[in-house]
Amino acid sequence: MGAHSHDNIDWDAHLQRLRAADDFIEPEITEVVGRLLLPGDRSVIEIGAGAGGTAAVFAKSLARNGDDAQLTIVDTAEQLLAAAGKRASSAADGVAVRTVRADAAADTLAAEIEEAGAAPRADLVYAAFVVHHLPDQLAGLRRLAQLVKPGGRLAVVEFGLQTRVLPADVGIAEPGLEARLLNASEQWFQQMRAEMDGAVRLPVGWPKAMSEAGLVEATSFSYLIDRPAPLDESGRAAALRHLAMLRRDADERLAAEDVSALDQLLDPDGEHYAGNRDDLHYLSANTVHIGTKPA
Repeated sequence: MGAHSHDNIDWDAHLQRLRAADDFIEPEITEVVGRLLLPGDRSVIEIGAGAGGTAAVFAKSLARNGDDAQLTIVDTAEQLLAAAGKRASSAADGVAVRTVRADAAADTLAAEIEEAGAAPRADLVYAAFVVHHLPDQLAGLRRLAQLVKPGGRLAVVEFGLQTRVLPADVGIAEPGLEARLLNASEQWFQQMRAEMDGAVRLPVGWPKAMSEAGLVEATSFSYLIDRPAPLDESGRAAALRHLAMLRRDADERLAAEDVSALDQLLDPDGEHYAGNRDDLHYLSANTVHIGTKPA
């Protein structure tokens, strides 16, 4: 969102992956939205559209809160906005759903939302896995805080614990393959941040950053995505998507033996294909950081 290019994306395949991911974690997202949305809330701004799974949950919850509810979805990608808007609009009657093409990294964010005909402030502003893509994360939090009504909340979801899907020893390469894959992924992320134009470090935790952004009563809670082995079809697909992401830049960061092992795990025609294993699991924890706009 606002920090990477959408050029050369196979949108049909990308949306299919995003929709599958939404469906996989819908129970957890429903619980998160239930904790965040208060009975008196009538408006939500979601920053980062995805395929609209979270927006649909917000639409259903807002509909239960009463009339005149508004949901605004913001992203830079027209394809994502169209998909998210359609899914959210079909999820609940009586909720005004608006999509706004705008950049969370731009100081004109609030003005662009207002110019698109949506309310520039909301009872709840929600941004999942967005802020870490912004060059200046603290400035991004301050920008998002401007979208919150006095007394409202900003909720930012960021990674808690790294996702685990493999047993400690998969029978190829040395034991501990997944730990090495995750270490390489963390290296990739830190390099991505370091090479970002205008990158500014954020040497504090998210609740502290919320306070520095002018919000009060900063707090956090985490939610688990816990699917033990054996996984069903959707679980196996989620585990395979995770392993495919770990393949990114693996050649530059891993020993050849580990790259070969990962390729074998991802090869549907090979004897070591992870999709055929009955010991795959899916365990992950994400953290929701919440700050309140002073009344």
